This record gives sequence, C-alpha cells and structure tokens, in this order.
Amino acid sequence: MENKSSNKNLHSAKTSKKDEFYTQLSDIEKELRHYKEHFKGKVVFCNCDDPRVSNFFHYFSYNFGNLGLKKLIATCYKSQDMDLFSENKSEKAIYLEYTGDKNGDNIPNPEEIGIKRLKGDGDFRSKECIELLKEADIVVTNPPFSLFREYVAQLMEYDKKFIIVGHQNSITYKEIFRLIKFNKVWLGYGFNRNMAHFINKHYVDYASDTDHKEGMIRVSGIVWFTNLDTKKRHEDLILYQKYYDNESTYPKYDNFDAINVDKTKDIPYDYDGIIGVPITFIDKYNPDQFEIIGHMATTKIDDLNFGYPYINGNKIYARILIKNKKVAS
Repeated sequence: MENKSSNKNLHSAKTSKKDEFYTQLSDIEKELRHYKEHFKGKVVFCNCDDPRVSNFFHYFSYNFGNLGLKKLIATCYKSQDMDLFSENKSEKAIYLEYTGDKNGDNIPNPEEIGIKRLKGDGDFRSKECIELLKEADIVVTNPPFSLFREYVAQLMEYDKKFIIVGHQNSITYKEIFRLIKFNKVWLGYGFNRNMAHFINKHYVDYASDTDHKEGMIRVSGIVWFTNLDTKKRHEDLILYQKYYDNESTYPKYDNFDAINVDKTKDIPYDYDGIIGVPITFIDKYNPDQFEIIGHMATTKIDDLNFGYPYINGNKIYARILIKNKKVAS
C-alpha cells in the first residue's frame, strides 16, 4: 500500500495546493548535524516555512548560538494556519527575523523575533522574497514538490548554498540531472531507508501499522539535495564484484553500449567501460571515484539522455550511465 500513500499524493499535489509536507524535527537534526561548520557567521533563510509551525525555524532558532549564525529569516505563504497552509485564507503573509538571544535565557522569545508583514503572498518567487533571498548565505527548507525544478533554478540563478528536501525521482529531471552531472548539486546524508514521515493532514496514510504515525504521511524516495561539501561525498564505494569471467551476469543494453547493473553493490571493480546503474546510485556517488556520462530515463533524447534502456527487447527502469575512474586489474 506504500505507493498509494506516496506516488499518488505526489501526483495529486501537482494539481492541488496540498504539497506542503512539514518535516519532522528529528529528521532535520539528523541531517543538519553534518553541516555545522558551514553555518558559522551565515544568514540562513527558510523561504517555504511558516515559522510558527516550521521545524526548520525551530531547529535554527534554538541552535542559533551553537551554530554561530548571523541571522535567521523565515517566510511563509499567505495562510498561516497549519491545517490551511495552502488555502490562501489569511490576508497577509509574514516573515520573521531572528538575530539571537538577547535576555540570556537561550530561548528564542517572541519579543526577540521580529515579525513583519509582507506586501504580497509570500511566494518564494515574489520580488520581496527574492530580495530576502539575496541577503541569505544558505537556504534550508522543504520546498513544494510540484515546484522543485523552478525552486532549484532560482537558487542556482542567485548562486545560493542550500540544503533542501526533495524526491529522488527529481534526479531524472533534465535540469536537475545536468546539475548533478557537472557537480553543482549532490545528495546529502539522507533519511532512514529513503523514507520520510511528513506532518500533513490532507491525506490518509496507508502505511502499515508499524510505520503509521498519527497526523503524518509516509513518503518513500525522499532525499536531501545540497551543494555544501560533505565527507560522505568523498568516500569511495567499496566494490567486490568482478566483471571478467562473469560477463553473463552483466547484460548489455539493446540501444546503448553499456553493461547493466541492477544494484549499486554489484558494480564491478574491473570494468573500464560504461555502466548503467539505478538512480539510487547517486546516493553513493563520489566524483573522485566515478564519472557520470549521462542517463537513460525518458523518451526525450538529448545530449545527456539516451532514452529508456532496453534489454532483449524489454524496457527496464531508468539508469544513470557512469564510468569507474579507479578500475582495478
């Protein structure tokens, strides 16, 4: 039943305004602990977050001194009620600015947080939100899934560092894949089993009893996208499988000169040609160890996309095309 509670909801989010999935504080803490050195003296902007219910704002405001932040800014869309976040029922959007503890209690009190009205609706694409974006050093948020391409394009246009939540299928988007290939965007440390529980009361969660959490929805294939360097990104993937003498276990594609690998752990250590791997490989991608050649993901062929892969006349799942830079003899 998992697909019913994830893919269906992601698709419906494109035609409704229900693609506001609030991220759990525990997931935010788990990921952001790896980036502490990047935040010192920086302005952090959460531009898709109602600060009164956002766990991103909670995390940064309560860890403001520990991280050594310069300023925290958060903006939200018109509706400021958690259950009505995307229904445009409030007259004004707001933004908050926090510059740290003033009374010595190490708690972000309301009187220490500057609450200001926005003239518009608080959309991240609006002129006044873009002006706030220009002030920021690092953007950290969970943007709307249905606007992911546009959201990332804006971050790249204004040359911003970021840590954002997205779906792994975004890897195959033409615009996102190009950024990944040319090492401008990569994946962070990730969620447990690539699954996230989001606070969202618009949908029924069809997860099993062990995974079900009241008032939340489980979505599979959720990852963190970033352009901040991490230790993980430079860790070599240990390869155990041998290609030569085992060629029959690595069939070639009908429509591209590359061997197919169904699981990242089965990448051979001794093959110097092009290898097709699942898109989940990007989670293990180390640019020092591998080169991304392109991908086989859609029927729209371009300079980086070579069409869906076929083996013996059968179409298989999308593949990333790579070469091993450290081939062992």
